[in-house]
Amino acid sequence: MAQRLILSAPQQLALEAYDDQPLQAHEVRLQTLYSGISTGTELTAYYGSSPHLHKRWDTDRRLFVASEQQTVDYPVTTWGYEEVGRVIACGPEVTTVKENQLVYGAWGHRTHHNVDEDYAQHRLLPPELDPMLGIFSHIGATALNGVHDARIRIGETVAVFGLGVLGQIVAQLAKRSGAYVIGVDLQESRLALASELKAIDMAINARTGSAAEQIKAATGNRGADVSIEVTGAAPALNEAIRATAYSSKVVAMGFYQGGANALLLGEEFHHNRINLVCSQISGVAAEASYRWDRIRLGQTIMRLQAEGSLNLKPLITHIVPFERALAAFDPIIQTPTQTLQVVIDFT
Repeated sequence: MAQRLILSAPQQLALEAYDDQPLQAHEVRLQTLYSGISTGTELTAYYGSSPHLHKRWDTDRRLFVASEQQTVDYPVTTWGYEEVGRVIACGPEVTTVKENQLVYGAWGHRTHHNVDEDYAQHRLLPPELDPMLGIFSHIGATALNGVHDARIRIGETVAVFGLGVLGQIVAQLAKRSGAYVIGVDLQESRLALASELKAIDMAINARTGSAAEQIKAATGNRGADVSIEVTGAAPALNEAIRATAYSSKVVAMGFYQGGANALLLGEEFHHNRINLVCSQISGVAAEASYRWDRIRLGQTIMRLQAEGSLNLKPLITHIVPFERALAAFDPIIQTPTQTLQVVIDFT
């Protein structure tokens, strides 16, 4: 019997058995090996702060609207989007995927899942890559999409606000794009890790004073050519705006919850003509959409890891066996300053 980790109510996890779906002729069956936990999107469901839990997303108008029926309700059974699995069976019409091949993708914290052959063949894990690193396909694609939206030029100064998992990947990608990278975080351990991984050239602990003022001082008062805000916190977004050069760009990657009283749009944003851009993984920049999509973003992250251009293994701080999955969120909630990527191990 297959099992999955669900969110039965806010801050209440449960293991639930579910029926295996019959394997269709064009499908392959995956047995999950590893599943990563997103400390951003998944925590909004865990705490009940996601707008999808309180409003309905109108897909035709692309609007959140007040409704008696919200987009998502408890129990939340379809969450988790950082998975790696082994092909254990193939339908009779499958020709391009074989048993025992490894597939990365998004199918939730569950032991088994069926996917179309087309889905699997475009997400085959490079054979030389540690299987656990396949869990970075989605969050890595999100990071790469954000760096593309930043349009970094070689030699520019890029400030990355927030060095959690997503921010660490963004910093590595920005550095490998030829930028001088300044990392900003509240935790010395995260700044130290980014420095150790050679992802940043300068570390700023935001507890020591204004990061914007320190960035201005480090750049001869010009400011960062691009600031990338990854925390999802309005005060950090405001500081990123303050840190950015005149008529330059801030890329907002965070999933901002609730109001934003700390966002002072009448100050530096207004007076410095800041270009504020949202980066979100459901789409790529229009001018790149003929060449880039989520599949290519994910494939690129896998290739960059396989060839050694990205070093993401040190971002994994906790590995939790599936039989103890009910405790998988404990390090994220109880010791967040010591936690980056948590992985559920199904092996």
